[in-house]
Amino acid sequence: MSVVFDEFGRPFIVMREQEQRQRLKGLDAQKANILAARTVAGLLRSSLGPKGMDKMMVSPDGDVTITNDGATILNKMEVEHQVARLMVELSQSQDNEIGDGTTGVVVLAGALLEQANRLLDEGIHAVRICEGFEKACEVAVAQLEKISDTVEFSKDNIEPLIRTASTTLSSKIVHRYKAKMAKIAVDAVLSVADLDRKDVNFDLIKMEGKVGGTLEDTELVNGVILDKDWAHPQMPKEVNDAKILLLTCPFEAPKPKTKHKLDIKSADAYRALYEQEQKYYRDMVKMCKDSGANTVFCQWGMEDDSLGVLVQEKLPAVRWVGGVEVELLAMATGARIVPRFEEITPEKLGRAGKVREVQFGTTKERMMYIEDCQNAKTVTVFVRGGNKMVVDEGKRSLHDAMCVTRNLIKDNRIVYGGGSAEVACSLAISDYANTITGIEQYAIRAFADALDDVPMALAENSGLPPITMLSNIKARQVAEENPFIGIDAMGNQEANMKSALVFETLAGKISQIQMANQLAKLILRVDDVLASAGQ
Repeated sequence: MSVVFDEFGRPFIVMREQEQRQRLKGLDAQKANILAARTVAGLLRSSLGPKGMDKMMVSPDGDVTITNDGATILNKMEVEHQVARLMVELSQSQDNEIGDGTTGVVVLAGALLEQANRLLDEGIHAVRICEGFEKACEVAVAQLEKISDTVEFSKDNIEPLIRTASTTLSSKIVHRYKAKMAKIAVDAVLSVADLDRKDVNFDLIKMEGKVGGTLEDTELVNGVILDKDWAHPQMPKEVNDAKILLLTCPFEAPKPKTKHKLDIKSADAYRALYEQEQKYYRDMVKMCKDSGANTVFCQWGMEDDSLGVLVQEKLPAVRWVGGVEVELLAMATGARIVPRFEEITPEKLGRAGKVREVQFGTTKERMMYIEDCQNAKTVTVFVRGGNKMVVDEGKRSLHDAMCVTRNLIKDNRIVYGGGSAEVACSLAISDYANTITGIEQYAIRAFADALDDVPMALAENSGLPPITMLSNIKARQVAEENPFIGIDAMGNQEANMKSALVFETLAGKISQIQMANQLAKLILRVDDVLASAGQ
C-alpha cells in the first residue's frame, strides 16, 4: 500500500493487487515471529521482581492505568501482530491457571526464543531445537520437584500461607501494607475453602472497591457488600435479623405489551385509574409482608408511588441490584430468586444477621452491608484507595495473593524465589546436557541459558550487576550444594531464600516453565505466514 497525491495535493491510496502481495517463508518467517514475541517480552522485562518498574497505560478515552502486573499490561495493549497476541494469551493463561507469575512467564518465553534465534543462525533446524527444549523442560520440572519444600499449615497455623502471600505482594503497589493485605487475602480464601477436600470456591469471594481513604482502610467483611443504598431516604438505616426477599420483577404497575389507547374524559375516571394503580402497589407490598420478609432486594426499578407504599408499610427495599449481585445474595443468604409476586412464599426467604447502610466520611457515598449471612462462607474484600487507579491496582494485587493461597491449599509444595529455582534448574540441565551427544545438546544448553535470564532480569531491575550476581549465585549453589541461594532484591545481595522467607508455589513455577516452553515450540514451528486464507 502506498500514498500518492494528485495535482491539487489531495492524497489517494494505491493498493497492491492480491497476487502481488508478498509472504514470509522459512527462516525469514521464523525470525519475524521471534522478533515480535521478543518485543513483547522486552517490554515486560523491566517490570519483573519486587523492584520492577510500573507501566502507565492511557486508553483512547483517557483512562489511566498504572500497574506492573504482566497480564494487565498486555491486556490493555492493542497488539496487532498475531504472534505477539500469543504472548498476551500466554500471560492470560498463567493468570487464569495460577494467578501469579504473569510477567515471569513472558520473560522466560522471550528468553527461550532469543536462544532459539541464535541456534537458527547456526543452521540448526527448528524441529531439533524443539526436541531439545522438550527434554530440558522435563529435566527442569524434575529438578523443581526435587528441590521443592512442603509447607505445613492448618486453620490454627496460617502463618506459612501469610508469608507466601506476602512474597506475592512484595512487587505490588500495596507492598507498604503487605502484612495486612496478606492476612486479608488468606482469611478470605480460608473462609470459602474446604481443607479436607483441598478445594476453594472463588465464586463466594466478592471484590468491591470505593475511592476514598487509604489502602490501609481495606477490610474483609463476612458477608456481601453492594454499591447501593436504600431506595428511599426515610427507610431505616439498619435491619437486624433480616428476612430477605430477592425479586427479579419490577415494583411497577403492569404494562400491556400491545399498543392501547385509553381516553380519560372526567376526574372520576382519573381517580379510578389512580386507585387501580395504587391497588397494584398495595397488593405487591402485601404479598411481600405476608411472606414474613422485612427486607427486599429488587433487580429492577420501583415507581415513586410504590416507594411511598413501602415506606408506609415499613418495608425497606433496595432497587437496581445487578444480576450477579442477586445470585451472590442468593448463595450467601440461602434465598430463592423470585420472578413473580404471585410466587412469593416464606420458604423462599433468605436470612442475614444484619443489613445496614454505611456512609463514608463527609461524602454522600453509601454502600449496603449484608452481614452474618446464613451461608457464613460468603465474604467480600472491600478495597479503599485515594483514587481509582490505586483501588484497581489493590484489587489486582489481592486477587494474585488469593490465587497463590488457593494454589498452596491445593498443593502445599513450594520452591524458593529470588531466581534460585531457575538457577538450580539451569545447573541441572547443564549437567544433563553433558550426557547427551548430538544436535539436541545445543538446544538443551540454550534452555539452561534462557533460565538464567530470569535472575539476570531481577538483578538488573534491582540496580545490581547481572552477570556478577548470576556468577556468584551459581558458584555458591555448587559450592554449598544449596539450591536455595538467590537474589535478595531488597537487601541488594545474594542470600539464602529459605532464610529470607521468599516463597513461590511449585505449581506456579512448573506452570511458568511448561507454558513458556510450549509457546516457544509453537512459534518455532511456524515457517510460513500467509497474508490471507485464500493465498
